[in-house]
Amino acid sequence: MGEWQHSSGEAFMRAVALGYDTGCRLLMALGPDLVRGSHRSAEGTAATFGAVGAAASLAKLDEQNMRFALSYAAQQESGLWSWVKDHDHIEKAFDFAGMGARNGVQAVTMVQSGMTGVDDVLDGTHNLLIALSTQPQPQQLLEGLGSRFFVTETAIKTYSVGYPIQSPLDALLTLRKEHNLTPDQVKSVEVKVPSDAIGIVGQSAMPDVNCAHMVAIALVKGAVSFTDSHDTTLMHDPRIAEQRAKVSVVVDKALDDPAAPRGAIVSVTLNDGQTFTHHTRYPSGTKENPLSVEAVNAKVRDLIVPVIGSRRSEKLIDAINHLERVKDIATLRELLVQK
Repeated sequence: MGEWQHSSGEAFMRAVALGYDTGCRLLMALGPDLVRGSHRSAEGTAATFGAVGAAASLAKLDEQNMRFALSYAAQQESGLWSWVKDHDHIEKAFDFAGMGARNGVQAVTMVQSGMTGVDDVLDGTHNLLIALSTQPQPQQLLEGLGSRFFVTETAIKTYSVGYPIQSPLDALLTLRKEHNLTPDQVKSVEVKVPSDAIGIVGQSAMPDVNCAHMVAIALVKGAVSFTDSHDTTLMHDPRIAEQRAKVSVVVDKALDDPAAPRGAIVSVTLNDGQTFTHHTRYPSGTKENPLSVEAVNAKVRDLIVPVIGSRRSEKLIDAINHLERVKDIATLRELLVQK
């Protein structure tokens, strides 16, 4: 949408901020647990509203057309929790992001073409909130509006692995660095996770969602790259398998903390009997423990250099870090494509 409208970098950032607010505020008004309790995906439900907010901002819709766009977006609100049964997580990417982006942009372009619709879909009879929630709290749509910006509360994963594995990796790598640990020194590793995490990362066949496997890679290599976390051949690598056999992943109900839902405790016992323990309550990348700009850049390099090369990657990173200087967001296209 930004490319089509030839939006500035500043306009693009404003649109992203608005998109986070519209998506998150809708979910807060519905009640995330109430959404999940109806077998729907909270992420999929919020995605369309987030996208319509961002797309409508870039399209510079007036109030009436914004109302129509919200209505067309509301008609496309969807997302079943069934995505969790897709072992490859391909459908998850669609449900969380692709579907919402498509729906939001479609709603805005339909209105731009002259289509009219309902102008009070958030109020009155048969409105969106009462349709999707048994206990909606519409005031949440406005709570802190203009002073609380949800984009600032976003988490950026440090590692390209399932979220419940972020804290175990943070804790293990912290211990490895602090005590100069090597795999040969380690007798066993105990990873304690919250109750709801064990079913997600306990015994997954996917390498990036298998906690013991990821911890073993971190112990051997001292880091976890995107390539390593998605390399299925490492699941059968003798070096990794030897270390993975030392790792046990167990539930610790004391970690069932709503204020820190993805914490973990890692204890490493050495062959000489010494034990070192680290509790990561908030993994790096969370709003409580945010990544620095350089740490984000480092993750981006790991992801994009193998695809578009180092020179193009550095130019793109610099442009994104100074997005407010970009006059036309479409000019980034040249840096985004593989040559």
